[in-house]
Amino acid sequence: MSAAVDEAEKAGETAPGYRARHTLPLRVEAVRQLRRRRTMVVGAVLAALPFVLIAAFAIGGQPSGRNGRVTLIDTATASGVNFTATCLFVSAGFLLVVPVALFCGDTVASEAGWSSLRYLLAAPVPRTRLLVSKLTVALAFSAAAMVLLPVVALAAGTAAYGWGPLQIPTGGSLPGGTAVGRLAIVVAFVFVGQLVTAGLAFWLSTVTDAPLGAVGGAVGLTIVGNVLDAVTALGHWRDFLPAHWQFAWADALQPRLEWGGMVKGTAVSVAYALVLFALAFRHFRGKDVVS
Repeated sequence: MSAAVDEAEKAGETAPGYRARHTLPLRVEAVRQLRRRRTMVVGAVLAALPFVLIAAFAIGGQPSGRNGRVTLIDTATASGVNFTATCLFVSAGFLLVVPVALFCGDTVASEAGWSSLRYLLAAPVPRTRLLVSKLTVALAFSAAAMVLLPVVALAAGTAAYGWGPLQIPTGGSLPGGTAVGRLAIVVAFVFVGQLVTAGLAFWLSTVTDAPLGAVGGAVGLTIVGNVLDAVTALGHWRDFLPAHWQFAWADALQPRLEWGGMVKGTAVSVAYALVLFALAFRHFRGKDVVS
């Protein structure tokens, strides 16, 4: 099938009016992904989380410090921005991993599972164009998922707890407008940190024809990274683990913004992601597509 697809691609390249860059437009791919049920489910779950937390605080009462220590969760009900920061804190470690792995791991593997991949390539859609379109849309949907949660949390938190400054657990506060800007930095850093999961899922999506295998593999390997980061015996080797920097965004919620940890975390995540994306493109270019 690979030889037949390659011949179709070559024929398409010489056909009158054929333009490789016009195949599989991003708009078409985005609409296809938006209409899928799993996209709606992911959006509903992320949008519902802030309301679940508000209900939990209403039932359990106001949070308070434990053993004299005040954490970000203990200040959740201080204001809408505090509540938004808390939602990001409780979801960044795992919940936000799932939509990234789902959107990026379900790209190529789902087409193979539906036996439509070979027909796309025979259209002909060049393999590189196919991967670029699907990866771009998958990353865009992942970014949208990252933005949806804090936007809903800010609106719901402000309605429930009012607008006010961000109360910093270690002492001090940030004005509400400044805090929103800092939260935007947090969201951007969380997204960059999840590029490793995106790279894993996308690479596995080109290796297997089972979407659940690609998604589950990416989530599983991300969990393994978190476990390894908890092994303090590894010492400075943990600095090379993306998971080691996943909460470096806490430096953005301090009176004085610190970039050091976030810069290191960004460098590690981007380096891993670029390698994984390159592996995906390299593997798929020579893959024998039979489904």
